[in-house]
Amino acid sequence: MPWIAPATVLILFVVIWPVIAMFQTSGQSFDAMGFNHGSAGWKNFTKLFDEPVLGGVLIRTVIWVLVVVTLTMLISLGVANLFNKQFPGRKFARWALIAPWAASVVMTAIVFKWMLDPNNGAITVLAHDLGFIKQYNSTNWLSEQVPAFCWEMFVAVFVSVPFTTYALLAGMQAIPDEVYEAAKLDGASVTRTYWSVTLPLLRPALLVACLINVMNVFNSFPIIYEMNGGNTNSSDATSTIFMYTTSQSSIGEAAAMSVVNFGFIIVIVLLFLRASKWNSAED
Repeated sequence: MPWIAPATVLILFVVIWPVIAMFQTSGQSFDAMGFNHGSAGWKNFTKLFDEPVLGGVLIRTVIWVLVVVTLTMLISLGVANLFNKQFPGRKFARWALIAPWAASVVMTAIVFKWMLDPNNGAITVLAHDLGFIKQYNSTNWLSEQVPAFCWEMFVAVFVSVPFTTYALLAGMQAIPDEVYEAAKLDGASVTRTYWSVTLPLLRPALLVACLINVMNVFNSFPIIYEMNGGNTNSSDATSTIFMYTTSQSSIGEAAAMSVVNFGFIIVIVLLFLRASKWNSAED
């Protein structure tokens, strides 16, 4: 159809062409200056899978996605339930929630990095005043692997909750009131109504919000990059950070890592489509 031609062209140049170029680059040999020396076969993938740190990178990536997405969905579901109720200041609270989402992710990561400064960061000062740390500069959370990774996941959840909350809130408000009235007439308790009425009808919104969060979190780059000071060789690197690091020395290997990441995303989308089809079949 003529009216879908612009969208088709946009998809071809913004989505299809970069994917083709990515696969082509993963099979090419490049020198340190970026000059192409022809086909490399599967050497880039062999080199990638021989990397001693790749296993740790993939494990951290899985942990990163699972923890951030799970916490985001649970917190957002609770906040969406709260915002779906009437209470004083609800309008202001809804507007306030937009701030972390509207702000730049890079800016948010830098602000939290400053707040975690071991000398005079706001979080450090608060922890000192509450007695969690004895003296300033004794604890540098971002210089240690586990604390740094935990704080980075906290920031990822912080910036992901607003969008997810509004997506789930929209799904809740689309549920007809007649359904709740019928459940009430049947004598269903509040808990029973929530588990048997609200959550099943909210499943499409939950699936979409979960898929978008998985893709965004999986491809997240600015939070880890900014909070560890641009040290892409740090022990908290995920596959996206590792891909960026590798691109500085081996373009072909970085492209191979991109193909692996692309494969993960395709698997996630296929699982989502299967879950959606299963949901439709049940309905």
